[in-house]
Amino acid sequence: MDNIFNKHFWISEWENDKKSDTYSVHRGFSTQEYWDKAALTYNRNTKEVKNRRLEKTMSFFEESGFLFKGMKVLEIGCGTGMVAIEMAKHGAKVTALDFSRGMLEKFKQDITPDIKNNITILYEDWHKIDIEEKGWKKKFDLVIAFMSPGVAGPKAFFKMMSCSKKGCAIRGWAAKRKQPILSDLWEKIMETPLEDKPQSILYKINLLFSLGFFPEITFDTIEWNQTTTVKDEFDRQMAFFKKVSKRSNAELEKIIHHYLESISKDNHIVRKHEGLTATAVWDLESQYP
Repeated sequence: MDNIFNKHFWISEWENDKKSDTYSVHRGFSTQEYWDKAALTYNRNTKEVKNRRLEKTMSFFEESGFLFKGMKVLEIGCGTGMVAIEMAKHGAKVTALDFSRGMLEKFKQDITPDIKNNITILYEDWHKIDIEEKGWKKKFDLVIAFMSPGVAGPKAFFKMMSCSKKGCAIRGWAAKRKQPILSDLWEKIMETPLEDKPQSILYKINLLFSLGFFPEITFDTIEWNQTTTVKDEFDRQMAFFKKVSKRSNAELEKIIHHYLESISKDNHIVRKHEGLTATAVWDLESQYP
């Protein structure tokens, strides 16, 4: 029971996750190239947009005291900017960063003139940013990292919290998700079943408890499809497996192309997204001793 309240225990458990398939999957998702390729398929499906739970998220922030006009927000791994844009519409001054130019280009296309002055977009890698040099220590009212590989480790997580003077919010996969294309290709390329249990958010939440924070938590089941061309999906999977596999590019190309052709219809592929996400919001000013 003592371990539950021991921050070193949870940091160690989180670090030990690097020995699992889950960490390898994180590595595959950690490259600029992957997200540049993935950006081509985002925000096309109305069910996908609905699954972002923007209205619920804003209500959650408001109930937690983290949504007010003029507030300063930092979003780490902003992607196509759905959350940042919604925050800006509510009067927040948002600094949004991502290391994918592809994602940021989609983001810029959706910024309307009425919120243009409320959003600052930065092409940056969170791991490389010097927050002291930026003057970001305790600068923001709220720091957000939703589904972001940028805070997949303890060091990056503590760095995130040090930028906030009031509160933080995270979202991530809370259980093993269904990703049939990745699972099938993993077995063919890595020659072993994929044992991905993307639960780093649970390490984060337990670490927060050990530090004396009691976050508000909500869970959501998500399900939507993305339709891509065989070429776009091939490019995305090549970017992923080049990072996690020791096979040559020629080998990867042959395996991935053959598999995608076998599941395609009219040169298109449907990617299914199913899983459980957890969102946690906590007040840095309400830390228990």
